[in-house]
Amino acid sequence: MLPTTARRRTPHTHDPADRHDRDDPRAGAASGPGRPSGRLPAGRRRSRRERRAGSAGRHLHAGRITYAVLTVFTLGSLFPLVWTAVAASRTNQRLAETPPPFWFGGNLFANLRTAWVDANMGKALLNTVFVAGTIALSTVLFATLAGYAFAKLRFRAKNALLLTVIGTMMVPPQLSVVPLFMAVAELEWTNQLQAVVLPMLVSAFGVFFMRQYLVNALPTELIEAARVDGAHSLRVVWHVVFPVARPAMAVLGMLTFVLAWNEFFWPIIALTQDNPTVQVALTGLGRGYIPDESVIMAGALLGTLPLLLAFTLFGKQIVGGVMQGAVKG
Repeated sequence: MLPTTARRRTPHTHDPADRHDRDDPRAGAASGPGRPSGRLPAGRRRSRRERRAGSAGRHLHAGRITYAVLTVFTLGSLFPLVWTAVAASRTNQRLAETPPPFWFGGNLFANLRTAWVDANMGKALLNTVFVAGTIALSTVLFATLAGYAFAKLRFRAKNALLLTVIGTMMVPPQLSVVPLFMAVAELEWTNQLQAVVLPMLVSAFGVFFMRQYLVNALPTELIEAARVDGAHSLRVVWHVVFPVARPAMAVLGMLTFVLAWNEFFWPIIALTQDNPTVQVALTGLGRGYIPDESVIMAGALLGTLPLLLAFTLFGKQIVGGVMQGAVKG
């Protein structure tokens, strides 16, 4: 018999690379009679580690370049707002000089006060909040209902009707101004806010947007399960469709509110300076032989601040809705 010490197995230190080669089926396939072993030399393994480290460095370098480019674009997008504030804080004579000012002056509050009084900005802001809010809520409601119908319900000529709705987006809105104004005058709605609100209660883009979202985000099995449980159509919409469509509804509401807030073409035709929206009120500041550019910029700043405040307060919820919708889609 061999001595006890001879029967003991010599301790062997396992290399992580060896374990990796034993677990890799390609290593066994590569080795065999007349074939080199699947295990790579140490120098080659080091070269792989060096290549991985170099790849990580390149990714880090690319990330820095991306952040630099995004910073430049962010500063460029903020420049119009900063320039508006700078121009609103200067005098009209200083804005006409060369080079123009690039820093804030001391006339900001005086110009804001002048714009507030001359443009009737208080009433204009209230009117614009009412108009934009009503249009946004109505568009989201009707677009969600119509989008759900086009996405999940079955009825005759559904595709033809959807194409008709999409086709209305190709018609320039200027073509409908004359008949629309004649209808408003016949109803005696001239210079009334409903003349601006009613033509914009429904959006073809909103219907198409919600339809595209609900096609993928709303499972048909969920609707069928609700109907099996005895839910009628209104309950299905309220308890199934609306919760699923909430992210897209938030995005559509935000976009519609901003578009309605900035709408100028139809309000300048339907309204006057006695009952204006913000965009109509700003046109009153440009009247005169020599318009005061600093006061106009102050009025534009007053019209922009509510949107900035809304994005500051609800930006996190809006971005969260967008990301949630992207994950569900």
